[in-house]
Amino acid sequence: MARKSVIQREKKRQKLEQKYHLIRRSSKKEISKVPSLSDKWEIHGKLESLPRNSAPIRLHRRCFSTGRH
Repeated sequence: MARKSVIQREKKRQKLEQKYHLIRRSSKKEISKVPSLSDKWEIHGKLESLPRNSAPIRLHRRCFSTGRH
């Protein structure tokens, strides 16, 4: 059984990912459409300013009953 704090941390990451999902997706689409490199860096800076835990890569699949991944 996973510790309660680990399970709560994962739930917090899921909420953050849902909250920033649209912002992250629209920024990535903008980067691919913008031809100028300086504009790409500006948009990339916006992506970096988002919380680290809001990235979908940081989520783990967890078992519903035990909390293990």
